[in-house]
Amino acid sequence: MAIKRSSKRYQVQHIALLGILTTLCYISRLLFQFLPNVQPVTVILLLITLTLGTRDGLIVAILSILISNINLGLGVWTIAQIASFTVIILLTGSLTILVPRIPFVGMILYAGLTGYIYGFVISAVQAPFFGIQNFWAYYLAGLPFDTMHALGNSGFYFILAPILVPIMNKFLKKYYR
Repeated sequence: MAIKRSSKRYQVQHIALLGILTTLCYISRLLFQFLPNVQPVTVILLLITLTLGTRDGLIVAILSILISNINLGLGVWTIAQIASFTVIILLTGSLTILVPRIPFVGMILYAGLTGYIYGFVISAVQAPFFGIQNFWAYYLAGLPFDTMHALGNSGFYFILAPILVPIMNKFLKKYYR
């Protein structure tokens, strides 16, 4: 769905919504930091991309990673996290163009798949920075964490999609239709 952004009033409310969603990603990342790779951030970004579009998904992803990493620690992994979320958001944006209506169960499975995509891109970006000679051994060693991420994504999608999608759709109806 193309969002018509003509009025400055609507732009301010749109920026406010993106700020709230960025804060949601930041807070949820802090709340779940005790569980390795189980955080609702990926799912929130998927829902933003599906509902508001690729551009908004990228804005919230970059801001939430930068802001949360200021608190949790900046490093090479920040670049890898931004790269991973960028790949996932671009894939999701492309998927919505190719397949406009994806069933709920299909999206739960796709959310799980994004946990593995995230882990692969993280490994591909970080391995050269850390001087890792055998990428596949490095990647395979991280598969248990990717599996936790995938299972967490599927569970969070099941819980969050029925809550967040209607809220974002209500915003779209109120300000852009």
